[in-house]
Amino acid sequence: MTVSRAPIVRFSVVESTQTTAFALAAEGAPDRTVVVADHQSSGRGRRGRTWTDAPGMSLLASILIRPRVAPTLLATFSIATAVAVAEALRRATGIEAGLKWPNDVLAHGRKIAGILVESRIGTPPTAVTMVTGVGVNLAQRAFPAELADRATSVAIETGRAPDRDALLETLLEEFDAWRWRLESHGFGEVRKRWLARSETIGRPVRVDALSGVAVGLDVDGALLVHDGRGVQRVVAGEIASEVIHAARR
Repeated sequence: MTVSRAPIVRFSVVESTQTTAFALAAEGAPDRTVVVADHQSSGRGRRGRTWTDAPGMSLLASILIRPRVAPTLLATFSIATAVAVAEALRRATGIEAGLKWPNDVLAHGRKIAGILVESRIGTPPTAVTMVTGVGVNLAQRAFPAELADRATSVAIETGRAPDRDALLETLLEEFDAWRWRLESHGFGEVRKRWLARSETIGRPVRVDALSGVAVGLDVDGALLVHDGRGVQRVVAGEIASEVIHAARR
């Protein structure tokens, strides 16, 4: 596997590392350019949410991707990134993270990292630009009351905050490796590793109006849910957290 060393662009404060990465892409930035910031003034999460952070407390990075996969596999980049984050946490901190569909990274059932993958269609339409954003809670010792039972950090889990640049280096190594597997061999190896770390499969879930038991991950990353009548495919959505928590009690 050969990885080109694209630049890492660092900022103290940006509106959003995602927005900045897309702006750099429009200026011709190469594949695998990485944007890192100490703080985001308007960070974005999935489904239109805001990602809030205290300056210097998290790893906030966005990776520019010019994907080399069939359009049907574009959605699997978020799953590959989740696997990469989990593997990086294991190597750098010893945390054995679990994965919640589609791309949350958990430690002891609480969210330690989140991922946001966005894409834009170029000209021609086959020219897709993607940016995968990763936010990892590093140094937080406590969270606001509304997040306390749902969020955690490396410092809370291990007693110390890791070096941010060291974790970034490990994350990029894992991202490059899992991206290479995805683009060279398809989704199979990524899917296998995600399933091995899954905290979703085999448990009751509710995704929007659909309730049932998560029974698998399809070949394109869709969640397979048995709702009592048959297996349904869920290609987008969010698992209701209270259902997952109930399954753990």
